[in-house]
Amino acid sequence: MAYEDQKSGSSSTAREKPVLVDPIEKFPKPPFERQTQAWPGLAGKMSPRPDHGEESYRGSGRLEGRKALITGGDSGLGRAAAIAYAREGADVAISYYPDEEPDAQEVVHLIQQAGRKAVALPGDLRDESYCTRLVADAIDALGGLDILVMNAARQQAHASILDISSDDFDATIKTNIYAPFWIIKAALPHLPAGSAIIATTSEQAYDPTPDLYDYAQTKAATMNYVKSLAKQLADRGILVNGVAPGPIWTPLQVSGGASMEKLEQFGGDTPLKRPGQPVELAGLYVRLAESEGSYTTGNIFGAGGGKGQP
Repeated sequence: MAYEDQKSGSSSTAREKPVLVDPIEKFPKPPFERQTQAWPGLAGKMSPRPDHGEESYRGSGRLEGRKALITGGDSGLGRAAAIAYAREGADVAISYYPDEEPDAQEVVHLIQQAGRKAVALPGDLRDESYCTRLVADAIDALGGLDILVMNAARQQAHASILDISSDDFDATIKTNIYAPFWIIKAALPHLPAGSAIIATTSEQAYDPTPDLYDYAQTKAATMNYVKSLAKQLADRGILVNGVAPGPIWTPLQVSGGASMEKLEQFGGDTPLKRPGQPVELAGLYVRLAESEGSYTTGNIFGAGGGKGQP
């Protein structure tokens, strides 16, 4: 069937209808098989494997020429952001724990496949000297920095506060709170106006579950530092925003972040009846990094399958 272009008088083939997918059926739903991995876990060993956009994400030049550093860029939301950024035209450096090297090398390959520079920077975010060196190495390798994604986090479930040792608590606080503090401080003198800082917080910041006492409070702090820094850095033209995921299928869950009972039904209590996949949040990280979002700062954007805030 054809239609007549009233302005030009030319005849064109009718546009195809967009392909719509029911969000309830788009990705795997519980029950999931019980599975455990030693911390920090690998996406490549999960069943089913998380979808970070490896096959589906298509870029359109929205971040052409940008330079990004992403912590926790080997898997989960950091990996989804890294893939999306590269396919949108950015060069990308990723930080990750050395045990996550197999996942990280997959990400490096995907960034390079997109025709962009990939920089792999393994280390332990609990170490201040590594965090400072991480920024310097990323800037040196990328030739600058204008997107900083503070995504890496430690999540270990405990039924009771009595089960959390001081060492456990310290590791969570250092990874989730100290590391962003150290990294942002090191990066800030090098970020030009128009740069973006994006933090991954969580629905746990608003509605904490009883088994994530320490993790949840770090995510509330993350939400708070986003709002504080946004006000502090506005005069410098640096935008600061956050992404608050709901239940997302990542190695956090299989490496101590959830009980086996919770893992088996993970995401099933949301209105969409399933967990989210990292790729479903990739667009949020792109939107908060691109220059077209220049009036957005100090905001938290959620993706919780109908559950949670904001």
